[in-house]
Amino acid sequence: MPNLKRLFTVTLLFFLSFQVLAQSQTEPLKVGITSVPPFVIETDDGQWEGISVDLWRQIAEEMGQDYTLVPLSFNDLLSGVESGEIDIAVGALTMTAEREALFDFSHPFYQTGLSIGIPPGPEQSILTSLKGLLSWEFFSVVVALAALLFAVGFVLWLFERRHNPEQFGGSTAQGLGSSFWWAAVTMTTVGYGDKAPVSFAGRIIALIWMFAGLIMVASFTAAITTSLTVSNLQNQINGPTDLPGVTVATIANTASEAYLQDRRIRRQTYPDLTSAMRSTAEGETDAVVYDRALMQFRNQQEGNPLKILPGVFDRQLYALALPEDSPLRGPVSETLLEITESPAWEAIIDRYLGGSDAQQ
Repeated sequence: MPNLKRLFTVTLLFFLSFQVLAQSQTEPLKVGITSVPPFVIETDDGQWEGISVDLWRQIAEEMGQDYTLVPLSFNDLLSGVESGEIDIAVGALTMTAEREALFDFSHPFYQTGLSIGIPPGPEQSILTSLKGLLSWEFFSVVVALAALLFAVGFVLWLFERRHNPEQFGGSTAQGLGSSFWWAAVTMTTVGYGDKAPVSFAGRIIALIWMFAGLIMVASFTAAITTSLTVSNLQNQINGPTDLPGVTVATIANTASEAYLQDRRIRRQTYPDLTSAMRSTAEGETDAVVYDRALMQFRNQQEGNPLKILPGVFDRQLYALALPEDSPLRGPVSETLLEITESPAWEAIIDRYLGGSDAQQ
């Protein structure tokens, strides 16, 4: 009789445990998401897709797990994982030591990093240089210099026309022409010596003009160089070492802002990636620094207004986030690894990034 009672108790406990386990398995998981294209995208009809969403759907299908997507803001998503209000967070969450102390991560599913976007520069060619010569800036410099040469030559001619008629005499046009020629060769330090003032006042003017000519030549050379420059400041940015000294657009409270702040790079923060990229395209900032995959996707959506420089820096890993000590961590990570090692994962990446070099 005692044995029968013990058997009944064990059977009852097993049945109750089975019921609790079955109930926990059939209860849909709360999966938190936040819009981060191309990892989490809300379509026009209110559906959700993206790299991370498609990955999670395959994981849930392999595990036979029901779930409910719960849209949240980014801050609510992190706090929801930490408190256990949601069972798993799906998005573009960077694995950091600070976050690891608050909740757990699955195995990483995506490696990315920061990249630089700059306005597309003009193609360098002879035609581009000729356009610089025909620009208004270049023309205005030439006109201003000619006016100055004429003014100096005119003053010299007033003093030399009577004291030195052999070199600055003749008709008014001939005298002014000779003095203009003298002012030009003196300024350029060519000094052929064919014409030289002989009066005291003329020599004083010549002495002053010699020193002023040095400054004038330097200024004129700088003006010509500026007008003929075929690549502007943005086109001189080829990598992160070129960022100091320019103004960089980024998004506030992100890994990209932290990178710029740590290196004391002048930055301008914006509320979203689209605003940051448009500021660079419109010339308000010199470059934009952000996650490469996200910036590539947004650039395609906006019609490629920027040139995304090749390569990444400050590499980062993306993973799914779960509450600390979640029993789902092991099964989710195992299934995630199986999927990311299959051709199906490459198909997902190609679908949203078009086979780009974002994952390196």
